[in-house]
Amino acid sequence: MLLLAVSGCSAGSSASVSAGPNTLSVGFTAEPANFDFTRTDGAAIPQALLYNVYEGLVRLDAQGRVVPLLAKSWTISPDRKTYDFQLQQGVKFSNGAPFTAEDVKFSLLRVKTDWTISIKANMDVIDHVDVEAPDHARVVLSKPSNGWLFSLTSRLGAMFSPTGIADLANKPVGTGPYVVAARKRGDSVVLKANPAYWGRKPAYGTVVLKYIKDPTALNNALFSNGIDVISAITAPDSIPQFQADDRFQVVQGTSNSEVTLAMNNARPPLNDVRVRQALTYAIDRKALLDTAWAGRGTLIGSMVPPTDPWYEDLANVHPFDPAKAKALLTEAHATNLNLRLRIPNLPYAVSAAQVVQSQLADVGVRTTIEPLDFPAVWLKQVFTDHDYDLSIIQHVEARDITTFGKPKYYWGYDSKRVQQLLAEADSGTPEQQVADMKQVARQLNTDAAADWLFLFPNVIVAKAKVGGFVQNQVSESFDLTGLAPR
Repeated sequence: MLLLAVSGCSAGSSASVSAGPNTLSVGFTAEPANFDFTRTDGAAIPQALLYNVYEGLVRLDAQGRVVPLLAKSWTISPDRKTYDFQLQQGVKFSNGAPFTAEDVKFSLLRVKTDWTISIKANMDVIDHVDVEAPDHARVVLSKPSNGWLFSLTSRLGAMFSPTGIADLANKPVGTGPYVVAARKRGDSVVLKANPAYWGRKPAYGTVVLKYIKDPTALNNALFSNGIDVISAITAPDSIPQFQADDRFQVVQGTSNSEVTLAMNNARPPLNDVRVRQALTYAIDRKALLDTAWAGRGTLIGSMVPPTDPWYEDLANVHPFDPAKAKALLTEAHATNLNLRLRIPNLPYAVSAAQVVQSQLADVGVRTTIEPLDFPAVWLKQVFTDHDYDLSIIQHVEARDITTFGKPKYYWGYDSKRVQQLLAEADSGTPEQQVADMKQVARQLNTDAAADWLFLFPNVIVAKAKVGGFVQNQVSESFDLTGLAPR
């Protein structure tokens, strides 16, 4: 995150800021390793920066619909391959550079040439970008794609200036309502309102993003006025305590966040579908949800949340059945297993891992829990190097079921049928997309490509004086733009 016309920011600068009536402090658990989401995977960076510091041509609204942002309108050709975007005028980046169609071309093509994160392939469908006028960009795809415009609502659609990419890890330059004013590693990031912002000015002139991993400490920070908002509750047993206190409000909804027991499909013994199915039968997901997350959340059985058009409840395809789990392990000659369960050192993962370890032990599978520092160590060793047997991770990106179509993704899952269905879903009619995506979810479930433990609830706790929260978390961003005193 960079600073703009406010004052210079560096990764080591102090993040202290005087609290005032125009200051909001929001607590989070996972701190960004840096500010460059073009080269660093994980949810923490777009959670802080998307829509707040960086903007795209379009965004998701509270209902998950694609709506205008830097593009005030767009049209799609009859063959569904050409998109003409009419751009907002008078927009500037935080370093003063004007935003034009040239920046649209630069930003979209740069995903293909310079980005390294795992989801960059979603932009491969772009054939070329034409600058028709300073306020008119034309994007031509190589084939029709149902998912491309939706992908633009994510970090992939963020607009950059060629003059603002020299140090993305420390100094982001966007067109958004906030700029990064300071950062204190291990503690906080301070955002200041962008004085030259083209749109509606944010209600809070200063927002402090406070990073606190320990759930009790996070709750205490709210009780003691150290913060004003908990972005996502990490100690579900504490929710009734906040509900009973009229100083606070509890906003509850759903999210895109599938808490997933990842299995390394490319590594023995988990390359055997019978072993993966056995582990899935061995886990009582309802008991896990009750124990690890106080029963708050949704059992889904797939990588599809209820907010997606192709959602089906597949939670009972592999019901809790320890006897069947043992039989499958015997059939696969996979007895006396000892698997490494390498997890992020975050509350939900630690709690769920303890339940998984106990339940797998009941069918004769030993696991060694290895908590890893998140995001840096987990992302390097598990996500990038694929050095794991099992992991538990909250996948927050919208419509991320498509990652199972990428054999080199850390799942190690390689199904030609799933890859073909995903391709047909993207290029077909909207009706075909829904039908094909349902088949993808069913196939993944049948193959036990992973075990989807539960869908994480969206539970925000805040002081009663803060308003504007969205009930359901449908994007990668913790969107600050709608928050205001009440």
